[in-house]
Amino acid sequence: MSDFEEIYNQYKQQGEQNAAQEQANQPQQGQEQIVAVRKNDDGDIIAVKTNSGRELDYVSALNEAKQGNLAHVDVFHKYGRDILRSEPDGIKENNLDNLPNF
Repeated sequence: MSDFEEIYNQYKQQGEQNAAQEQANQPQQGQEQIVAVRKNDDGDIIAVKTNSGRELDYVSALNEAKQGNLAHVDVFHKYGRDILRSEPDGIKENNLDNLPNF
């Protein structure tokens, strides 16, 4: 293995460890975490459920995320619209697409 690959693999592993530690930290006061999703027949997320039991349609979840009320998610603009996504933390288990359905 080249030095480049070894250095990159160490960097990636350290990032995954840091992400796991950060993810273990509780959300900031007032923030909720998304714990489940609802998808349409095309597999698109159309609603989310938070750890407090609130069920939010996609547009409401976008607005809550923009206001900083949802932990560990980002909103970015692509394809002419805003899109909700998990923070790119290297942990596949907490990606919105991998959360349980409700």
